[in-house]
Amino acid sequence: MFIMGYSVAAGATGRLLFGYDSFGNVCGKKNSPVEGAPLSGQDMTLKKYVFFLNSCNLEANEGRLSSTVLCVSSCPEKQLDTLEEVQLFANSSGSFLCVYSLNSFNYTQKPNADSLCPRLPVPPSKSFPLFNRCVPQTPECYSLFASVLINDVDALHRILSGIMSGRDTILGLCILALALSLAMMFTFRFITTLLVHILISLVIVGLLFVCSVLWWLYYDYTYDLSIELDTERENMKCLLGFAIVSTVITAVLLVLIFVLRKRIKLTVELFQVINKAISSSPFLLFQPLWTFAILIFFWVLWVAVLLSLGTAGAAQVIKGGQVEYKPLSGIRYMWWYHLIGLIWTSEFILACQQMTIAGAVVTCYFNRNKKDPPDRPILSSLSILFCYHQGTVVKGSLVITLVRIPRTILLYIYNTLKEKRSAWSRCAFKCCFCCFWCLDKCLCHLNQNVYTTTAINGTDFCTSAKDALKLLSKNSSHFTSVNCFGDFIIFLGKVLVVCFTVFGGLMAFNYNRALQVWAIPLLLVAFFAYLVAHSFLSVFETVLDALFLCFTVDLETNDGSSEKPYFMDQEFLSFVTRINKLNDARAQRDQNSLRNEEGTELRPIVR
Repeated sequence: MFIMGYSVAAGATGRLLFGYDSFGNVCGKKNSPVEGAPLSGQDMTLKKYVFFLNSCNLEANEGRLSSTVLCVSSCPEKQLDTLEEVQLFANSSGSFLCVYSLNSFNYTQKPNADSLCPRLPVPPSKSFPLFNRCVPQTPECYSLFASVLINDVDALHRILSGIMSGRDTILGLCILALALSLAMMFTFRFITTLLVHILISLVIVGLLFVCSVLWWLYYDYTYDLSIELDTERENMKCLLGFAIVSTVITAVLLVLIFVLRKRIKLTVELFQVINKAISSSPFLLFQPLWTFAILIFFWVLWVAVLLSLGTAGAAQVIKGGQVEYKPLSGIRYMWWYHLIGLIWTSEFILACQQMTIAGAVVTCYFNRNKKDPPDRPILSSLSILFCYHQGTVVKGSLVITLVRIPRTILLYIYNTLKEKRSAWSRCAFKCCFCCFWCLDKCLCHLNQNVYTTTAINGTDFCTSAKDALKLLSKNSSHFTSVNCFGDFIIFLGKVLVVCFTVFGGLMAFNYNRALQVWAIPLLLVAFFAYLVAHSFLSVFETVLDALFLCFTVDLETNDGSSEKPYFMDQEFLSFVTRINKLNDARAQRDQNSLRNEEGTELRPIVR
């Protein structure tokens, strides 16, 4: 909250969005004067574009451009060769290309007008949605302008400019991810064997297609670079990383799909059990909608604060009455902490959903009269969450965040020392990444069971974690295999949503690849698509985990007799019994095969 308040107070997002001149005026806005700068504080409402007096010979020295920058009402679309043509353009269009203190009448009269007006000839330019700058259109000027202007802007501003110039595309891709997640949720609600086969086929096609597109785009960037810009080089590096990661994920998922292909029929029965539990509280399917709305609100707020952090600076007057904004180094580096806030708060929002769903499932499961379900189980679970168990979800989401922080630090160190890496260091880093990834997944699964145990017993986070580990270790043989495969099918649904969203982003962002770092916005879109898919499809995952944990508690406290009858219905009991028989039969076959491999002693034949 402190960072949010200070960044909004000290930052100026308008400078990043609309651009500003050399005298501290933000283009397209009414400005306040800066003490010591006589040309500051002007009304630039009608002057929305940034114009450089020396656009063909830009130079940057210690992050400051040598050319004077002005706010103009329109960019010159034709080449202006003389000051008379500059004066005629100003009188006809109302766009004054000389310093504000020089009247257009004096463009050709004042002796020092050459130093106050643009360097001749003025190349034709066109406004581009990157800080609303007038970009020169002649090839030689464009190359120099882009290489100096874009390459000398720091990484944070390049990322922010990519986000802002592609904000409409990002919003459209988020809506696409929402639509795909809803479609997948209703597919799982009415799932059949045919639908599972279709889902797996779509996942395979989507993974192979996205991998092919990523490698093709990387090849296109490598052999078809029109100009050597940092943005293009960064996009090319990110594309290579995306392509390698997607290829590895595709290979792993294809192997898992091939190995687990024989369990499809059992998975369909499992989802039918889940859907029966959901039918007792059908509003569980709408639970992700408010989670999605809260995530959208939080993400918009997070991006707004990030923009303010990127522009936090104090105005300082330099020679000639010009103004430059000195960055506040301390507050700008706090965007790393802001990134931690993104992970923690997002996980907290998703944890609240998991806790709510687990509480509703627990309420419906431990109800003796199955024909008379409890009233408003979701509202009851929400009230219990906000009154008693917010500390539990805060701790659970913090545990996940603390595991992901070292992964982020390791990734930063790995990229920083890329030129000094040896084979041993690369191997050590990759082993650390793998260990932290496995720990992250195990803790996510444990957290879900902790929330269910909290909903059953009403205990705190640490006590619930200890009880959940005991229950899982004692009764894991009942449901481990089928539970894992059910989670795997749900994960394939999330992968399908991310694949189609990333493909749409690749096609959309690739059109504006020269003047924006679109790899980072694409990564944000992929992360957001996974969050949305996870928030919707995790309903089934949470119900599945909660059902089996309730089943283990039921086995621990009851024996099925008339004095202690089970809370589970007959259909669920028969399903678990059938799973246990299949597991016993598989274990018996494995034991027999081992005996056959060892062989038996040969004995003489007696007649």
